[in-house]
Amino acid sequence: MADRFPNVFIHPSAEVEDDVQIGEGSRIWHLVHIRAGARIGQNCNIGRNVYVDTNVRIGDGCKIQNGVNIYEGVTLEDLVFVGPAVTFTNDLYPRAFPNDWKKIPTVVKTGASFGAGATVVCGITVHEYAMVAAGSTVTHDVPAYGLVQGAPARLVGYVERSGHPTR
Repeated sequence: MADRFPNVFIHPSAEVEDDVQIGEGSRIWHLVHIRAGARIGQNCNIGRNVYVDTNVRIGDGCKIQNGVNIYEGVTLEDLVFVGPAVTFTNDLYPRAFPNDWKKIPTVVKTGASFGAGATVVCGITVHEYAMVAAGSTVTHDVPAYGLVQGAPARLVGYVERSGHPTR
């Protein structure tokens, strides 16, 4: 795979399908599965056992921790942090018999962060430098620099670009 992706580290146990783009300086770790049509930017770190579905877009400088699921329809802009075991969904009415399945897009803007175990219900936008607390279930848009927590996630404050709460 080194000839397909120069200047990219891909662990031998990772599965990278055809028609995938991975930017220089990115690192793809153990047991990652990246589906056809996915686009991953430069200098990203994709942790162990991450699933990146068909046509997912991941910007530059993103850090995606272990056990994350990113389904089709999700776009992560630059510098997004995704903590362990976060799941991004793409179907509001999931069934095993998807006769009329419609992919619902989700957009995560530059610099947003997600704590471990958060779930992001599709069809929302998490704006610039917002922060989602660990274990939260995000069901509505999150404003720029907003701090949300809970299930369902509610706005509880704001953070600085550094992630520290504003005073």
